[in-house]
Amino acid sequence: MQNIVITADTHFLMNKNLIVVTGTTAIGKTSLAIAIAKHLKCEIISADSRQFFKEMNIGTAVPSPEELAAIPHHFIQHRSIHEPYSVGDFEKDAMQLITSLFQANKNIVLVGGSGLYINAIVNGLDEFPEVDETTKSQIQQLYNEKGITALQEQLKLLDPMYYNKVDLLNTHRVMRAVEVSLSSGQPYSSFLTKNKKTRPFKCIKIGLTAERSIIYDRINYRVDQMVNEGLVTEVSTLYEYRNLNALNTVGYKELFSYLDKKWELDFAISEIKKNTRRFAKRQLTWFKKDKEITWFDIDTNREEILSFIEKNSL
Repeated sequence: MQNIVITADTHFLMNKNLIVVTGTTAIGKTSLAIAIAKHLKCEIISADSRQFFKEMNIGTAVPSPEELAAIPHHFIQHRSIHEPYSVGDFEKDAMQLITSLFQANKNIVLVGGSGLYINAIVNGLDEFPEVDETTKSQIQQLYNEKGITALQEQLKLLDPMYYNKVDLLNTHRVMRAVEVSLSSGQPYSSFLTKNKKTRPFKCIKIGLTAERSIIYDRINYRVDQMVNEGLVTEVSTLYEYRNLNALNTVGYKELFSYLDKKWELDFAISEIKKNTRRFAKRQLTWFKKDKEITWFDIDTNREEILSFIEKNSL
């Protein structure tokens, strides 16, 4: 993909603001994003990759009907788990929407905890070679037969550098790295140029944070809420599709083990809580590296955050 060039058609974007709201899971991003969007009278784009899929509702903490009705949201349950949808697809679709929305409003709120997807909008993606379908099928079969460990072993051989930095429990990323390495004959990390694209609008990044014990308590409470709202039933309706990439995620894969009679329900729920806490820790590690994020404690008065946005807006 090429850098965005400022032309007569895109010049109007130079006086626009993309307000990015991020942080760990269960930290309160949705509520803050809605408050900001209401104040600025603008719309919200979701950068939460788990919330893209219409079949997944409870386990992905999709905003409630009341929240969705309060402010127009985009990229919420707009795809099916049966349709491939990559971060590259998201960058392309979201950038088109952003250009359209900015024609009517000076501001847009981008909210989510998926660092890679936020980065795709703010800085753009690196270019990767196309992967042939045969390679994709072979890697998918390897995963189906031997699990994530086999993919990890492949990655360690093909690209030790990326192996040492990637989240080895993220099946999609490990699989993608192995696919690219095998198909191109070059390590996946060799394509990570880290060159930022030029975006013709200003990004204001806000992060919500709290003491780790508070974050973990919020996670545990949310998981209990999900179970009470019918998470087990939701997962059981998706059981036959359990090998799809979209469903290889926290909250679903643990309950698949329960439905396979490998685990007791109480243990599966405790594993969801544990794995979600681990996910939150990885999110913190990712976001703390971004020095452009201004952090606010979850108890910060909303007026203070809104004032910060207004002072830093174009």
